[in-house]
Amino acid sequence: MQVLVIGSGGREHALAWKIAQSPKVAKVWVAPGSAGISEIAECVEISASDFRLLADFAEQKRIDLTVVGPEGPLTLGIVDEFERRGLRIFGPRKDAALIEGSKVFAKSFMKKYHIPTGFFQSFDRAEEAKRYIQEIGVPLVVKADGLAAGKGVIVCFDLPEALDAVKKIMEDRLFGDAGERILIEEYLEGEEVSFHALTDGDAVLPLASSQDHKRVFNDDQGPNTGGMGAYSPTRAITEPIQQQIMERIMIPTIRGMAAEGRPYKGVLYAGLMIRAGEIKVLEFNARFGDPETQPLLLRMKSDLVPLLEAVVDGRLRDQTIDWMPDASVCVVMASRGYPGPYDQGALIAGLEEAAAEPGVMIFHAGTSCMEGQILTGGGRVLGVTGLGQDIQGAIATTYRAVKKIHWEGAHYRTDIGVRALAKAS
Repeated sequence: MQVLVIGSGGREHALAWKIAQSPKVAKVWVAPGSAGISEIAECVEISASDFRLLADFAEQKRIDLTVVGPEGPLTLGIVDEFERRGLRIFGPRKDAALIEGSKVFAKSFMKKYHIPTGFFQSFDRAEEAKRYIQEIGVPLVVKADGLAAGKGVIVCFDLPEALDAVKKIMEDRLFGDAGERILIEEYLEGEEVSFHALTDGDAVLPLASSQDHKRVFNDDQGPNTGGMGAYSPTRAITEPIQQQIMERIMIPTIRGMAAEGRPYKGVLYAGLMIRAGEIKVLEFNARFGDPETQPLLLRMKSDLVPLLEAVVDGRLRDQTIDWMPDASVCVVMASRGYPGPYDQGALIAGLEEAAAEPGVMIFHAGTSCMEGQILTGGGRVLGVTGLGQDIQGAIATTYRAVKKIHWEGAHYRTDIGVRALAKAS
């Protein structure tokens, strides 16, 4: 069979890499892809947001399955367009992807279906939002309602900072149209984890646990990013905790979406806060996490393609997933300035040496190729991902490879996975 993966980041590189290993797959296409992805799949110069042209391509090439990586095409309706043409595609339809596309919708949905989350209030006028903040005080969280590449969240610990967050999002339009409405939410303390599950709209099959590092600097300092690294598994999700997540969050969400007339098929990714055994939802995402996908797929023993097909065809209930006992860590190497304006076009050195490290896979998140040279082409550039017998071993493997890679202005955190070691001690 032929598979088309849509996107160009580290998540899509990992998906294409795993899909290409399937004995069922003869060819993998990726649109638009990247310099790194082109080494394992054939890249097509079609934007991930041009879903009519993508559907044309899928028809012309007789693509058997399309897998959507980023959230943007999902919220714009790519699945609806493909299904209208009778094309098989993995991901939720537009009305279901709204669970990520609008944080106001998601929070209101959680309230209606009694899915545990923090208190919240939404606003479409800045002055009203500022008055509310002065009434309730800090700490609190200010969020843009729409998609903001994982950066539309500002945690505020003092009043001037909170008022300024409203100004930046709603008046200065820091995140563009995503900030037409905002949410002001309860600040939740605890351990933040990522929980992924496949679903065909009925059955819900959990993936292995993982944990992301959102802040740009060590010790969770600095602004939020799309993610600076991740590891799997996390000790924060024990078997009783996972059972609670499934029973109180994931299954009720899928049932609630069906009751709303928005049947949800694809992968549902919940960002959760766990404290003293109590679990609350921070947000839902309508796609695989990035960078969580990289360590997850490195650990997955099962063939991914039959799982994706079972979701599309409504046969997920009979599926299981086998995982390596090893741990995996992904360290994101970013461009100078990220998550703000960042440098591009720097020559990357050391990729071959790093890739030669045993147990390492380097996923390209934002690269380009010029005259045979690999250059930086995004804010997040590489997702260096390694295996180890445990988290400590995976950290050592990954950072050995990271230290072999260089470009002017390269930035990465040096503490990815360290919190797992502290928890274990």
